[in-house]
Amino acid sequence: MSDPKNPPEADKGKSRELTFAEAAKRVQRTVVELVDGKGDEGKAAKVPREKRVAVKAEEVLSFKDYGTHVVVVTKDGQKLTSTGEE
Repeated sequence: MSDPKNPPEADKGKSRELTFAEAAKRVQRTVVELVDGKGDEGKAAKVPREKRVAVKAEEVLSFKDYGTHVVVVTKDGQKLTSTGEE
C-alpha cells in the first residue's frame, strides 16, 4: 500500500527537479539601456540605466539547483544566479 504522507524514495527526487523553464524564471540578467535624460551640462542626452531582464527557457544551456539558489549557464556563455549577484 502507498502511504500518501510518506511517498516512495523515487518520487521525492522528482518533486524537486526543475525544468529549463522553471530555472529560467528564477534568474534575470542585467542589461544597460540608454534612456533620455540630462547630461553633464544639463542638456538633453542619452543616459545609461541598468535594467533586469528575464531569461528565456530557449537561452538556457544548463542549470544547477543548489537548494538556496539556482545557477544557469546560457547558450552565449553567461553564468547567472538567482541570488541577484552576477
